[in-house]
Amino acid sequence: MSTPRKVLVIGGGAAGNAATILLSRAGIAVDLVEAKDDWNATAGSGITLQGNALRVLRELGVWEQVKASGFAFGSVGITSPGGDVLHVQRDLRTGGDDLPATVGMRRPRLQQILIDAVRSVGATVRLGTTATIVDQDATGVSVRLSDGGEHRYDLVIAADGLGSATRAQIGITDKPEPTGMAIWRVAAPRPVGVERTDLAYGGPAFIAGYCPTSDTTLYAYVVEKNRDRASIPAASYAEEMRSIASAYGGAWPAITATITDPSQVNYTWFDRLLVEGSWHRGRVVLVGDAAHCCPPTLAQGAALSLEDARVLAQLLTGTEVWDEELLQGYYERRIARVRPVVEASVQIGRWQLDRVRDADVPGLMARTMTMLRELP
Repeated sequence: MSTPRKVLVIGGGAAGNAATILLSRAGIAVDLVEAKDDWNATAGSGITLQGNALRVLRELGVWEQVKASGFAFGSVGITSPGGDVLHVQRDLRTGGDDLPATVGMRRPRLQQILIDAVRSVGATVRLGTTATIVDQDATGVSVRLSDGGEHRYDLVIAADGLGSATRAQIGITDKPEPTGMAIWRVAAPRPVGVERTDLAYGGPAFIAGYCPTSDTTLYAYVVEKNRDRASIPAASYAEEMRSIASAYGGAWPAITATITDPSQVNYTWFDRLLVEGSWHRGRVVLVGDAAHCCPPTLAQGAALSLEDARVLAQLLTGTEVWDEELLQGYYERRIARVRPVVEASVQIGRWQLDRVRDADVPGLMARTMTMLRELP
């Protein structure tokens, strides 16, 4: 058989895990390398998964575990900083009418579900391992792994995230750029009565919001103008977030009272990245955050990454010929869907930074989410 059958996946996040599962199930030998020893099993607070993400998770065979572990809901509330509900908007079911509009869940739990799925398909997994592209030609890629030895692969999938070393190794010079905003996140107990995401605009933060992640938990976040990370000692993270969150009413006083452990608070800047022209060089191809990222104003980061993996795997398993045309076709199919989401996510943040009062945020969100209902 002439079809290439050995693939290296670099990075064990959502996109890398999904690609490994789909390709392995199709009978392709997959090696997955992940730089962190713990496979990111404990990283992060919570994640909002909209329907188009759930659609891919169902294809991966993990939807029942996700459903049992998370919290499904179908609307978002807009509140005043004081906690008064101003408007409740039904969410569009972007994954189809047979899936919830949104599921919130603990990010470590989602990662563990995907880890278990990767283990079950028999892929070779190397943790605490990095990969360096040595050279490549028309038939494959030579890669040196940090745990020893040089290996030959028919294709390398770079799913190594926003700061992708592989992206730089293959000569793609695009780098993430800060958008001007930053976010504080924390996992917390879910107060009685919190049944959906609520967002407060205004007050000391641009946005203060929370998302239920199980029957007993949620994750909460506040978005502010980005600051020099070096000026914020990690030991003060809980105090910093609590100070901002204490200005908000409704469910926030109960949430704020639990923000006491700085090690449980995460602070990151919002970044934008969209690699143009193609997402591959030869037989090395980018997926997920290595190719694109955007602020979480539309909660589409994980969904787009999962879709990348699904589309690439569909193309690779649908033909015996892996060539330039196939990989360029992957880019063209994805860029038409990813670009509007990146641009809309950045625009929503820009309107807030510029204090634009008459911005059509609901209209832009509705147009973008309607587009996402279509199959990728």
